Amino acid sequence: MNAKQSLRKLIYGNRRYVIERYASVNINRDRRRELAAGQYPFAAILGCSDSRVPPEIIFDQGLGDLFVVRTAGQAVDSITLGSIEYAVEYLGVRLIVVLGHQDCGAVEAAVAGYPQPGQIERVVKAIQPAVQLAKTQCGNLIANAIIDNIYLGIDKLAASPLLQRAISTEGLKILGAVYCIRNGKVLFLTRGRAEA
Repeated sequence: MNAKQSLRKLIYGNRRYVIERYASVNINRDRRRELAAGQYPFAAILGCSDSRVPPEIIFDQGLGDLFVVRTAGQAVDSITLGSIEYAVEYLGVRLIVVLGHQDCGAVEAAVAGYPQPGQIERVVKAIQPAVQLAKTQCGNLIANAIIDNIYLGIDKLAASPLLQRAISTEGLKILGAVYCIRNGKVLFLTRGRAEA
């Protein structure tokens, strides 16, 4: 499945989720048996660990459909990057979505700037470049930081030589999206605008 087809499948799945007309997703015994032979996800999602934002549910997908990596604030480190590279190199994924969301606690903590205990501080520091950029923009600081953090994640992924090669030779696309917790909609981003 190419990136355009994958994106269309995600968009239609989210529409079903929003209007609560779910597809008969494959989560039964037959699907489990089928997947025992291998996985062939059609998209990779780098999302936030927030329990309110499960990609398989908000995109109305079944077992084996999505390759999902989740970290607080969808922060990208070497393990996250390696996981996404694996999905592209070995599973043939041609669409990566960096999925942020409204009311992201990790971004809010980065905006607040208070010292955090344990390894939480590393998450906050990873988001700080997005916060600094958001401070230069008009509008709501947290909302801007959420969007800028998505683009920060895209830029970190796009800097990977392996992913760069897949972009130039295999049609890989990396997109950003924001999940609206209140209405369930996912808005796909391009620099400067969102598409429903």
